[in-house]
Amino acid sequence: MQIDLHQRSTSLPASEAPRFQSDTIQQALARWNRERLSPQFPSSDWNQHFEHEAQMRYLETSFLEELRAEVADRAREAPTDVDGFVEWFEDLKQTGPGQGDPLFPWLADSANEVQLRWFFEQEAAGEAGFDDLVAYTQVKLPVSAKLELARNYWDEMGRGNVRGMHGPMLNDLAVTMGVEPTIENTVWESLALANAMTGMATNRGFAWHSVGALGVIELTAPGRSAMVAKGLRRIGLSDRERRYFDLHAVLDVKHSEDWNREALRPLVEVDPRRATAMAEGALMRLMCGKRCFARYRATLWG
Repeated sequence: MQIDLHQRSTSLPASEAPRFQSDTIQQALARWNRERLSPQFPSSDWNQHFEHEAQMRYLETSFLEELRAEVADRAREAPTDVDGFVEWFEDLKQTGPGQGDPLFPWLADSANEVQLRWFFEQEAAGEAGFDDLVAYTQVKLPVSAKLELARNYWDEMGRGNVRGMHGPMLNDLAVTMGVEPTIENTVWESLALANAMTGMATNRGFAWHSVGALGVIELTAPGRSAMVAKGLRRIGLSDRERRYFDLHAVLDVKHSEDWNREALRPLVEVDPRRATAMAEGALMRLMCGKRCFARYRATLWG
């Protein structure tokens, strides 16, 4: 089914929802997310604005629901008691989709500068901005979880010091690596990961999913970050230039422990249904990552 992403119809039946594994769909969602989340002035044509917004929200939700359906069976296996759920969640570090992918030891030990540059360009273009995702997700959360997300956000903001902010660190590394990430030059798998994270964080119907997705990033990122940092060190980048990956290899370990204790546990204790939603969100994020790693290997290894 061909869909004009700029048409004004919002009457697409669910049975004909577009498949999300598409450059066209993911690039359109990425452009929409970049535009809608940027500070703006009032629209000159609110009718057109809301009609386009409605269609893009439909596409985004269709995409999220496809991801959700893909992981639903495994998510239902997650216990809904507090201790059981946290144990299941922490086990995703070993057993979750994409964990132990051979891409990262190869990046650490074998990839050349051109290959590392391409990898970083894809990752940077697909970066949704952890600080903004946390900020959107924390809205109206219960106190314990809200405070933990606030502490996490404060770390992302360099604790008030611009030189410690994580976003600018990533931008500085892009300059050092000589890359200019663009939507058009990014594989759809990387865009899909960012679009999924943005969709969960900005859609309150997926708020618990977003808590799970953000939590599983903190859980699984340190090992991958350490291997990327090793590769960057091998090709000659300095401690300062590698700082973004070196920092996340260490800091996210503590973030994960705190997240699981201060966010996951209290949320499930109050309402066990949240465990299933957070399990779905975590698995959705990991499945997107798994697809990225496979696509990166296919490209980099020929």
